[in-house]
Amino acid sequence: MKKIIALFLALVMAFGMVACGGSNGSKGETSAPGAETQTNAPVTDAKGDAEVLEFYHGYYHEESEWPAAKVMRDIYDEFVAAHADGPVVFKPIAVENRAEIVSAQVAGGSFPDMVDMDGTIPQAALSQKLILDLKPYIDENGLQEAVGLNYTQNVIDGGIYTVHDQIETRGLWVNMDVLEKAGVTADDLKNWDSFTAAMGKVTAVGGDIYGYAAGQGSLKMMYAYLASTEEGRAILATPIDTNVIDSETFATAFKTIAKMDQVNGSQYTTPDVGNLMADFNQNGKAAVLSNGVWNASGIAPELTEKIHPVVFPGNVAMATAGTGLSIASGMSEERTALALEFLKYMTSPEVQTKIFLGVQANPCNTTLDLNALAKESGDPIVMKLAEACSQCNGAETVVSDVSYKWGGDVGNAITNALMECANAGTDIDARFEQLQKELIALIG
Repeated sequence: MKKIIALFLALVMAFGMVACGGSNGSKGETSAPGAETQTNAPVTDAKGDAEVLEFYHGYYHEESEWPAAKVMRDIYDEFVAAHADGPVVFKPIAVENRAEIVSAQVAGGSFPDMVDMDGTIPQAALSQKLILDLKPYIDENGLQEAVGLNYTQNVIDGGIYTVHDQIETRGLWVNMDVLEKAGVTADDLKNWDSFTAAMGKVTAVGGDIYGYAAGQGSLKMMYAYLASTEEGRAILATPIDTNVIDSETFATAFKTIAKMDQVNGSQYTTPDVGNLMADFNQNGKAAVLSNGVWNASGIAPELTEKIHPVVFPGNVAMATAGTGLSIASGMSEERTALALEFLKYMTSPEVQTKIFLGVQANPCNTTLDLNALAKESGDPIVMKLAEACSQCNGAETVVSDVSYKWGGDVGNAITNALMECANAGTDIDARFEQLQKELIALIG
């Protein structure tokens, strides 16, 4: 009898496991997102009466940790509410591991319904045609200005597979009070020779005053240096290869920034500019910060009148669409239509205005008058943001951040080499030769 009961319980448990398995991504899911291969077959909600469109995004932070994350979640929730009675349920899902989710599903031959990607598009996703080409929808609906830089930067073989609702835009921020103490003017920052001399003057002031946060900041300045010459721009427009690595143009850019870093001091190097931002934004110790337009939100109120945005020497700025909203191909017409409607919603003037004012980022929609919006807000920090966006958008030379093209490994290798060169006595020529070998090994 005990054996019969045990067998009966085992069968019940086995049946229960099968019944509870369900489709990965449906409500009530207990496995980690992306842990199993997803298909693009319709997913129903808990009541089984509507399809579900799942949207993975990275705004999981508490409002106290990052207020912008709450702004973005509210924007998503407004879309949910507006389409609550439709045939498809829109379901935003905040996660920390978007790249892993995408990678896991692509490896299984599928793609998330919709995702705000934070990494490069997997080549396998393109070759297997797992991602929807957004260009026909953009063209048919006249959204070229709404998606802005995405329309030119994110073209792959004639298609557009991702649209970022914010443009990563970088220039410099300067503390005029510190510069004046060193006898430096804004005009001294307009070309690389005078900029280098200006940073030397700041270092000579002594005390706790220094030029800039080097390391990651130096990497961005090296890219900007390349963008200031015709030869350098040609390099930035190509994938990194041995011709780039062995070129005199690449060597000059690296060594110019490395020598400046060495004068600036090794104690002011960091692989993440965020580690030294307080020195600039809060404490007023550093003269320059190489950072994005979003830095406006970090400036202490008492330093607002002293800190101003400028472009890189040579009238150069970086503006990168990067990856962003991507949609799976092969979904039902209803889910695909809602996903495309969400794309239109996120690039609309109304939502883009919220992103500019609330997230304090450079919106992708080029029809907005950012200065007018900032003036209307009356917020001095938003006015700084608008000024930074306007300067970068209107720079003589605007290039994308080549880290997206060359890869994070290449960027990290260059950053590490620059950080080592900041140490007094380091042989910069020898360290560059070592870097060349490292890069050649990385690119295979």
